[in-house]
Amino acid sequence: MASDIEQRVLIIAPTIKDAELTSHILSESNVRCDLCLDIPSLVDEVALGAGAILIAEEILLNTQSQLLVELVQNQPPWSDLPIILVTRQGLESTAVTTALKTLGNVILVERPTRVIGLTNAVHNALRVRKRQYQARNLLVEHERIAQELRFSEQRYRMLVEQVKDYAIFMIDLSGKATSWNEGVLRVLGFAENEFMGLEVSRHIFTLEDQLSGIPQEEFEVAARDGSASNDRWMRRKDGSHFWASGITSALYDPQGKHIGYTKVMRDLTLSKEAEDALKQADRRKDEFLATLAHELRNPLAPIRNSLHILKLAADEDGTLKNVCDMLERQVNHLVRLVDDLLEVSRITRGKIELRKEAVDLETTMRSALEISRPLIDAANHQLTVEFPAEPLQVWGDPVRLGQIFANLLNNAAKYTNEGGEIWFATRIEGDEVAISVRDNGVGIPAEMMPNVFELFMQVDRTTKRAQGGLGIGLTLVKTMVEMHGGTIRLHSEPSVPGSEFTVRLPLLKVDKSSPEIKSDPAKEKCTSFKGCRILVVDDNVDAATSLRILLKLQGAQVEVAHSGPAALEAIVKSRPHVILLDIGMPGMDGFEVVERIRQDQANNDVFVVALTGWGQEEDRRRTREAGFDHHLVKPANIAELQEVLANR
Repeated sequence: MASDIEQRVLIIAPTIKDAELTSHILSESNVRCDLCLDIPSLVDEVALGAGAILIAEEILLNTQSQLLVELVQNQPPWSDLPIILVTRQGLESTAVTTALKTLGNVILVERPTRVIGLTNAVHNALRVRKRQYQARNLLVEHERIAQELRFSEQRYRMLVEQVKDYAIFMIDLSGKATSWNEGVLRVLGFAENEFMGLEVSRHIFTLEDQLSGIPQEEFEVAARDGSASNDRWMRRKDGSHFWASGITSALYDPQGKHIGYTKVMRDLTLSKEAEDALKQADRRKDEFLATLAHELRNPLAPIRNSLHILKLAADEDGTLKNVCDMLERQVNHLVRLVDDLLEVSRITRGKIELRKEAVDLETTMRSALEISRPLIDAANHQLTVEFPAEPLQVWGDPVRLGQIFANLLNNAAKYTNEGGEIWFATRIEGDEVAISVRDNGVGIPAEMMPNVFELFMQVDRTTKRAQGGLGIGLTLVKTMVEMHGGTIRLHSEPSVPGSEFTVRLPLLKVDKSSPEIKSDPAKEKCTSFKGCRILVVDDNVDAATSLRILLKLQGAQVEVAHSGPAALEAIVKSRPHVILLDIGMPGMDGFEVVERIRQDQANNDVFVVALTGWGQEEDRRRTREAGFDHHLVKPANIAELQEVLANR
């Protein structure tokens, strides 16, 4: 029997008030509850005994959550401590998906939670835990019985037959079964008269494992180390496979002679299939988002190129230019939404990567302002900017830092009534710099503030201020701020118009004695479009044609090819300085083309740029390894290409 302390529920919640309320509810259902202030104290209490853990998903965002993972991983074989996870987003939450992968026996209870749902989940978990303690006690007793096997075989059988969810049996040194319990029938499908004397390895291990020597290896490990854990696909009597989790232990007589093995296993097929399905769904989602982004970027490329062409040919009275500016803003908005789709995938997989360097804060702020200025000006907002009074540096990714500040400025512009005010300011706080974005807009309702940084969360999806956003921006901001070792806080009061987001980042000491970096004259060849010979290779005729016209208007000498073989012929004829090469062409794709280019020493000086709709980090890695000098994602603009040429 499990003791009282072993049947208690340990509760850890974001606030003491939440924990006390939950404890009160469960106590009325005759459940003993103890409160834990943090994860380390929770781990200490589990060591004394616990029936289940009740934890809120917010707690798992704490860096100390690794202690809980280690606790689960270090459980004894009999233990599968139930963890009741209270969640708002379910499987859409990163904390939840991570918990399902790392914390074992997780039971999800969604918020807002009904009392009956919570109490039922707790009682079910305690019943499961009680059976685990029964199994533990049985294993302890089994170890004692193994030492007195000659005198207590009947007593041992009476005990093991009480456990029906676990297949527990003994094997002699020849590999034949010498005992049986009802769990063998339930898990493996063998009745007692069929199982006794059966050569177990030939009938419960898969053919693949038998051919690879897994059974013999398992017994050897158990004989050497005392026991061997095993989690693999096993075979039932009817030939069907199931996912088994168990342990094989060496068995000795009272004189210490090795006489066989005991095996304990349970069927976890449903858990395994759920885990595999979740992984497969995640992979399919990533593949879908990457393909969707690629397909959206292809038509955006000729549209953006055509806009640049129209702007260069704009009429004198500015009417055409104004229309082009409007269209360009909308295209840029589409491009941002496509990029955000891919960021969702990176967030959920923890794949956002930073390219850190010493970053000048004022330069990054100005870059963010350039991105957000059209949205701010379109709403006639008054913008007040306070740049740092002295040079300040932080260690980070300049592109991602610019994205952080631009997202906050865009939000302020969207959720502030026309003609409102926005403040963008910095201040030094000890070893940190605080960058704040404040507005006098609609503010954020109190009930929304705890969830404002959650994925796909928007204050009001019906308002025109949302402007088609996906509710991803603030989640990205919080993730990237924390990856830079910083924090972000929101301040909004019902009685005061607007809201304020404050980002705090660690400061770097500015070394004013560092020498200026001078440009390398050897790299200044063909750093502008004028006179530069460029070959555009793309099977999308509209994209290639519009880019050719645009580059020619910028002074470049441009040739176009619509296939890999045509590109190789054009290289021989025109000897280009730069090749803008699409990847996904039919027949000979971009990877084969660049391989052929690099095989010819005459092309050693040619600068090959991948211009493609594929923009995942894996795609960039592949182009680097294939021999491309740079990777641009469609629709690339002239400024991006100019920067590539200037830094080649």
